[in-house]
Amino acid sequence: MRREIMEIPDAVARLLDGSKTALAAAGAAIARRDPHFVVTVARGSSDHAALFLKYAVELTAGLAVASVGPSVASIYGRRLKLAGSVCLAISQSGKSPDIVAMATAARAADALTVAITNTAVSPLADASDHVINIQAGVEKSIAATKSFVNSVVAGLALMAHSTNDQALLAALAKLPGHLRKAIGSDWTDFAGALSDSNSLFILGRGPAFAMATEAALKLKETCAFHAESYSAAEIMHGPLALVRPGFPVLALAARDAAEKSVAEVADALAGKQANVFATSDLVAKAAGIPYVATGHPLTDPLALIVSFYSFVEAFARHRGLNPDQPPNLRKVTETL
Repeated sequence: MRREIMEIPDAVARLLDGSKTALAAAGAAIARRDPHFVVTVARGSSDHAALFLKYAVELTAGLAVASVGPSVASIYGRRLKLAGSVCLAISQSGKSPDIVAMATAARAADALTVAITNTAVSPLADASDHVINIQAGVEKSIAATKSFVNSVVAGLALMAHSTNDQALLAALAKLPGHLRKAIGSDWTDFAGALSDSNSLFILGRGPAFAMATEAALKLKETCAFHAESYSAAEIMHGPLALVRPGFPVLALAARDAAEKSVAEVADALAGKQANVFATSDLVAKAAGIPYVATGHPLTDPLALIVSFYSFVEAFARHRGLNPDQPPNLRKVTETL
């Protein structure tokens, strides 16, 4: 896992170079389709990538994005009315039967289907109109890292090509350098906050909320540590009942329109004596931890998750666990 985290910047550069023709072609096809809406099909970390892309597409292209349940096609045998839409199917292996079934059904329903996968020759690729090879390379660690980041980058590049967003394309070109810096972020102080606890809240808002969901999963997978992700807009409702003095909270704030509100929630929780850490300079009561600003609101969250990956791998080893081989898990889960 450590080796694969270190490979992330090069993997992103490889994707942007090696798949640029496919990205441009798929983006042009999306622009020609002029879709009314977008649907995503994914599970696990790939679904967290899809959640990120939901926010990215809605914020920049103005298209509504919905996550559809793969079991609707594979188990329930129902067909959805998807004419005029784009279907983004995300799967690292490209082999999960339910993801393939939904992509096949979406294509039959006249959706333009785009597969984002680390396996260019796969059943999912065969079921799709366009295939984006994320070029992450072999990923042996059960916990996905570089394939997750590259799935998000592929989706962002696809969207940028479809909308001719030159600012986003330029930001993506600079991203590998920022991610190299993000790997080296020192979150040692945050690790200390977890020593006397067995549960954690991870907060985000907008695209950074997707990174909070991914971070919570990685803590469970690699550290046997219970973590739950929440939108910073919702944490002050029911979940607040669990917060006690010293309860650890990680607030993932990106440099975007939501940063101020995330920082305010972080400070409010710190005011209730929670042990809160935030990736923002706007906090007054919560503790700030290092972050790498990328210069674009949609690439900033990627630097945050890379810093978290570097932290969580080291934290797992600190707890005496092997982050490469979590108990009870397999690399590929072929859900029906």
